[in-house]
Amino acid sequence: MNARLSNRGDVDPFYAMELLKLANHKRQTGMKVISLCLGQPADGAPTAVREAAIAALGSDSQLGYTDANGLPSLRAAIGAHYASDHGVDVEPTRVLVTTGSSAAFTAIILAAFDAGDAVAMARPGYPAYRNVLDALGCQVIDLDCGPQTRFQPSVEMLDALPAAPAGLIVASPSNPTGTIIEPERLAAIADWCTEHGTLLISDEIYHGISFGRPTASVLQNSPDHVAVGSFSKYYCMTGWRVGWLVVPDALARRVELLLGNLNLSTPTLSQLAALAAFSPQAAVELDAHVAKYRENRDLVLRRLPEIGIADTLVPDGAFYVYPDVSALTDDSLAWCLRALDEIGVVLTPGIDFAPVRPGSASPTDGTRFVRISTAGAAEEIAEAFDRLKSWV
Repeated sequence: MNARLSNRGDVDPFYAMELLKLANHKRQTGMKVISLCLGQPADGAPTAVREAAIAALGSDSQLGYTDANGLPSLRAAIGAHYASDHGVDVEPTRVLVTTGSSAAFTAIILAAFDAGDAVAMARPGYPAYRNVLDALGCQVIDLDCGPQTRFQPSVEMLDALPAAPAGLIVASPSNPTGTIIEPERLAAIADWCTEHGTLLISDEIYHGISFGRPTASVLQNSPDHVAVGSFSKYYCMTGWRVGWLVVPDALARRVELLLGNLNLSTPTLSQLAALAAFSPQAAVELDAHVAKYRENRDLVLRRLPEIGIADTLVPDGAFYVYPDVSALTDDSLAWCLRALDEIGVVLTPGIDFAPVRPGSASPTDGTRFVRISTAGAAEEIAEAFDRLKSWV
C-alpha cells in the first residue's frame, strides 16, 4: 500500500538546514568545514542561565509539565522586560511561552488565520514564515523590498495592494538582511494595519542585537497586534527552545488552547533557566557578544570586495550580511553547493529568503544573493574568506 501524502508536506526546503546537513556529511568524510550558514551564536548560554539549570536539576522539585502558556514567573518576567526596555505595560495574561519562536509562529497563524487568508511579508524574508503559511493553506503575498527601502516594507507598498491582507509579518532586525525598521515607520505600519483590520505580527527575536539604531516594539503602538520574542538569539539559547508571544486579549485563550494540544508545554528546565537570562550578570556577557557581532559584521564588509562584491548594504543589527553576488553567479544555490563541495565553506543561498517566481524575474530574486552569518568566531570568518578569495 502506498503511503498517503498531504499537500501540506510539499513545502520548499529550508536551504540553510539542507546545507547544514550536507556540511555535516562532509565533516564525517574528514573535510574541514567552516559554516557561515546558520544564525546560531558561537557562545553558549550565559553563566547565570547555566547555573540556574544546574540548580533546577539538583532540586527536589519535579520538572514536570507547566501550564500550556508557561511558568507564571517567566511570563511575568517577560512582561517586565517590555516595561524596562520599551516602557510598555504588558499583562502576563497576554504572554505565552512557546517551544522556541517557531512554535510561536505556528500557534499564532493557526489562531488568527483560516485557510485561504492572505498574509503579507517582506521579500526577502525568513523562509519558515512562507513555508508554514503555505503548509497551513494561507495565501502568501510577497512585498518586494530592495536596498532602496533597506529591504523593509512600507505603507506605500501596503497601499498598492489590491486588498488589505488578513495579516502582515515584519521582522526588525531582519533575517536575512539585518536591517531595522525605524520607530516612526513601524508606527505608521501598525496604524495602517489597525485601520485596515490587518493583524500585524512583529518578529522581534533579534532585539538586543543592534549596532546603534533603536529597535522599537510593535507593542509601543498598540495592544492589538502581536510581538514574537525568543531566547535563542541575543540570549544565546538556541537549543534550549524557549520563545514567547505577546498577543491581544482576544487571542490569548485561543493560542493557549492550541499550545496545550500541539506542545503540552515548553520544557520546564529551559523555562526555569530562562528566568536568569534577564539578570544583570547575563546582560554583561550578552552585550559583549553583541560587540563581537559588530566586529564580525565589519570584518565581512571589509573582505567582500576581495572576492569582487561591492556596495553591500550595512546591516543595522542581527548577525547576517546579505550581499548581492550576481557579479559571480546567476544561481546562488549552485554557487553555495560548489563552495561547500570544493572549499568547505557553507553559505546560505538567497533563494531561501526570496524564491524565484516562475515567469517573473525580479531584482530581489534570491538567485542574486547569499546570506553570511556573522555569529561565529572571527578567526573562522577570516579563514572562510581566505578560501573564498583563492577560489573566486
